[in-house]
Amino acid sequence: MEKKKQKIMTLDQMKDKHIGKTGTPERDKYEFDLQMEVLGNMIKSIRKERKLTQEQLGKLIGVQKSQISKLERNTKNVTIETILKVFRALKANVKVSIEMNESKFKIA
Repeated sequence: MEKKKQKIMTLDQMKDKHIGKTGTPERDKYEFDLQMEVLGNMIKSIRKERKLTQEQLGKLIGVQKSQISKLERNTKNVTIETILKVFRALKANVKVSIEMNESKFKIA
Protein backbone atom coordinates (compact mmCIF):
# COMPACT_ATOMS: atom_id res chain seq x y z
CA MET A 1 0.00 0.00 0.00
CA GLU A 2 1.39 3.36 -1.05
CA LYS A 3 1.32 6.29 1.31
CA LYS A 4 -0.10 9.49 -0.11
CA LYS A 5 2.08 12.50 0.46
CA GLN A 6 0.07 15.26 2.10
CA LYS A 7 0.49 18.74 0.77
CA ILE A 8 1.15 21.31 3.47
CA MET A 9 -0.47 24.70 2.96
CA THR A 10 -0.25 27.93 4.89
CA LEU A 11 -3.38 29.57 6.27
CA ASP A 12 -3.17 32.24 3.57
CA GLN A 13 -2.91 29.57 0.87
CA MET A 14 -6.00 27.85 2.30
CA LYS A 15 -7.90 31.15 2.31
CA ASP A 16 -6.77 31.87 -1.26
CA LYS A 17 -8.01 28.46 -2.38
CA HIS A 18 -11.32 28.28 -0.52
CA ILE A 19 -12.38 31.92 -0.02
CA GLY A 20 -10.58 33.85 -2.73
CA LYS A 21 -7.39 35.77 -3.26
CA THR A 22 -6.57 38.87 -1.22
CA GLY A 23 -8.34 41.87 -2.74
CA THR A 24 -11.35 39.94 -4.07
CA PRO A 25 -14.76 40.95 -2.69
CA GLU A 26 -15.24 37.51 -1.10
CA ARG A 27 -11.89 37.62 0.71
CA ASP A 28 -12.37 41.24 1.79
CA LYS A 29 -15.78 40.38 3.27
CA TYR A 30 -14.34 37.35 5.06
CA GLU A 31 -11.47 39.38 6.56
CA PHE A 32 -13.84 42.20 7.60
CA ASP A 33 -16.29 39.78 9.23
CA LEU A 34 -13.43 38.10 11.08
CA GLN A 35 -12.12 41.42 12.39
CA MET A 36 -15.59 42.44 13.56
CA GLU A 37 -16.01 39.13 15.39
CA VAL A 38 -12.68 39.67 17.13
CA LEU A 39 -13.73 43.21 18.10
CA GLY A 40 -16.99 41.95 19.62
CA ASN A 41 -15.11 39.27 21.55
CA MET A 42 -12.67 41.89 22.85
CA ILE A 43 -15.53 44.06 24.12
CA LYS A 44 -17.11 41.10 25.89
CA SER A 45 -13.81 39.97 27.40
CA ILE A 46 -12.91 43.44 28.73
CA ARG A 47 -16.45 43.95 30.06
CA LYS A 48 -16.22 40.70 32.00
CA GLU A 49 -12.71 41.52 33.21
CA ARG A 50 -14.11 44.81 34.58
CA LYS A 51 -16.90 42.78 36.23
CA LEU A 52 -19.66 44.67 34.42
CA THR A 53 -22.94 43.24 33.18
CA GLN A 54 -24.23 44.14 29.74
CA GLU A 55 -26.87 46.24 31.47
CA GLN A 56 -24.29 48.16 33.50
CA LEU A 57 -22.14 48.84 30.43
CA GLY A 58 -25.24 49.95 28.52
CA LYS A 59 -26.09 52.45 31.24
CA LEU A 60 -22.54 53.85 31.14
CA ILE A 61 -22.88 54.73 27.46
CA GLY A 62 -26.63 55.35 27.33
CA VAL A 63 -27.91 52.29 25.46
CA GLN A 64 -30.04 49.26 26.30
CA LYS A 65 -28.61 45.90 27.41
CA SER A 66 -29.82 44.37 24.15
CA GLN A 67 -27.60 46.76 22.18
CA ILE A 68 -24.54 45.67 24.15
CA SER A 69 -25.46 42.04 23.55
CA LYS A 70 -25.83 42.71 19.83
CA LEU A 71 -22.54 44.60 19.78
CA GLU A 72 -20.70 41.69 21.38
CA ARG A 73 -22.19 39.24 18.87
CA ASN A 74 -22.11 41.33 15.71
CA THR A 75 -20.27 44.62 15.41
CA LYS A 76 -21.07 45.08 11.72
CA ASN A 77 -23.94 47.53 12.15
CA VAL A 78 -22.41 49.83 14.74
CA THR A 79 -20.73 53.20 14.41
CA ILE A 80 -17.12 53.87 15.29
CA GLU A 81 -18.43 56.47 17.74
CA THR A 82 -20.33 53.77 19.66
CA ILE A 83 -17.33 51.44 19.69
CA LEU A 84 -15.14 54.25 21.04
CA LYS A 85 -17.76 55.05 23.72
CA VAL A 86 -17.78 51.41 24.79
CA PHE A 87 -14.01 51.20 25.09
CA ARG A 88 -13.85 54.52 26.94
CA ALA A 89 -16.51 53.29 29.39
CA LEU A 90 -14.42 50.14 29.85
CA LYS A 91 -11.38 52.35 30.49
CA ALA A 92 -9.51 50.67 27.66
CA ASN A 93 -6.95 52.47 25.54
CA VAL A 94 -8.02 52.68 21.91
CA LYS A 95 -5.78 53.24 18.93
CA VAL A 96 -7.30 53.11 15.46
CA SER A 97 -5.23 53.15 12.32
CA ILE A 98 -6.89 53.63 8.94
CA GLU A 99 -4.88 53.22 5.77
CA MET A 100 -6.15 54.48 2.44
CA ASN A 101 -3.72 54.14 -0.45
CA GLU A 102 -0.75 56.32 0.54
CA SER A 103 -2.51 58.19 3.38
CA LYS A 104 -2.57 56.98 6.96
CA PHE A 105 -4.88 58.28 9.70
CA LYS A 106 -4.66 57.51 13.40
CA ILE A 107 -7.16 58.06 16.19
CA ALA A 108 -5.93 57.65 19.73
